[in-house]
Amino acid sequence: MKDFSEIPNDQWLMETAHFFVIKDAFPVSPGHCLIISKVAFQDYFDLPGSLREELGHTILSVKALIEESADPDGYNVGFNCSPAAGQSVMHFHCHVIPRYNGDMENPKGGVRYCIPEKGYY
Repeated sequence: MKDFSEIPNDQWLMETAHFFVIKDAFPVSPGHCLIISKVAFQDYFDLPGSLREELGHTILSVKALIEESADPDGYNVGFNCSPAAGQSVMHFHCHVIPRYNGDMENPKGGVRYCIPEKGYY
């Protein structure tokens, strides 16, 4: 997929003025969702300030949505900005990934493991 503009509205779990939410097509864990900008900005740094503020509220709404059907023990929330950081779809999207006790042997370091040998501290 090159962008998210072709996702039909009937797949949207919820929407705000500038974002819509879907289940991730390749979930890391049960409940993994994507918050996607309705207008195709490349990444977080391209979002206008008002959308970054709305994004914060949307993340909280997605957390509540996930907790309607799941009971996560934690969350990873984030986005990849540019191919060097792993971005493969050049349309802003934010991952909200529920985490569960025991879903990996040692979760210490969380997102620091995007470069595995640098994750330990």
